[in-house]
Amino acid sequence: MEFSARQIAELLGGTIEGDNEVTVSNLSKIEEGTPGTLTFLANPAYTHFIYTTGASLAIVRNNFTPDKPLPKGLTLIRVEDPYNAFARILEIHASMTGRKSGISAQSFVSATATLGKDLYIGEFAFLGDGVTVGDGVQIYPQVYLGDNVKVGSGTILYPGVRVYHHCIIGKDCTIHGGAVIGSDGFGFAPQDDKNYRKVPQVGNVILEDNVEIGANTTIDRATIGSTILRRGVKLDNLIQVAHNVEIGENTVIAAQSGLSGSMKVGKNVMVGGQVGFVGHIAVADNVKVGARSGVENSLTQDGGIYFGAPAIDAMRARKNYVHWRNLDDIVRKLNTLEKQVKKLTPDE
Repeated sequence: MEFSARQIAELLGGTIEGDNEVTVSNLSKIEEGTPGTLTFLANPAYTHFIYTTGASLAIVRNNFTPDKPLPKGLTLIRVEDPYNAFARILEIHASMTGRKSGISAQSFVSATATLGKDLYIGEFAFLGDGVTVGDGVQIYPQVYLGDNVKVGSGTILYPGVRVYHHCIIGKDCTIHGGAVIGSDGFGFAPQDDKNYRKVPQVGNVILEDNVEIGANTTIDRATIGSTILRRGVKLDNLIQVAHNVEIGENTVIAAQSGLSGSMKVGKNVMVGGQVGFVGHIAVADNVKVGARSGVENSLTQDGGIYFGAPAIDAMRARKNYVHWRNLDDIVRKLNTLEKQVKKLTPDE
């Protein structure tokens, strides 16, 4: 399907510089642009590519000023935020090309399940007793929904997702392949004979609306009560969320991070990759935690930035890192000074 520069500009609320009627039918990266494609420039590091791109249409920031001639035939659409504008285009593109419908005869749906309208249920998907699925849900092949699971309207469950019994998935969520929602929390009570007794995990997991879960991420059910991800939370691939964790609205967490049991994360928090959190601590709203940090204590400053293992204020951590990087030289100097002091000090 083709779209003109005029149509795209109207959709984005942008202004056109060039040919109003130039059309595009596909998307491209700016460094790989070809005629008939739409691209964007958001990161200044990629500015040099706009002078060589073959794309027909480029979304740029309102204040972008070329410092040399642009390629012949390139039309610009100026917007306040090119990245968000292009994301909106991608959403429209995905909604037009990626939607499926129908219920496969090779799926299993319990007679007691309640199904909404306009569904897709793929081959070998399993929907257990008492499952409730809202309108427009997309359930790809080999998805497992345990007994009494609830899935809100517009949610997408990609191949191989497993949602254990009694868990609740909100509206417009996206759960990527291999994710496991509601497996047992890691609860074992030590015994006198050095063995461990399993503590039954009788709670569930609740994902509120507009949550996205990455591939092979695992979210454990609560021992009692619920493990909760609030509205708008986004988790990357390969993340472990333990039992009874609560993650606040619009928090984002990058890959390979781990959240131990019963900790609470505030709203609008940003967590880098490979961050580890101990259990039973709290993280304040708007906090940022740098990649590969180890968080051993509660982070209580609203909007604080933390880094390191153990995680401390990022400014202090960077200063400490400078000293650590020069540690060998510092030790060598101390050894030299110690020898000089010994020479100046009479033997006792």
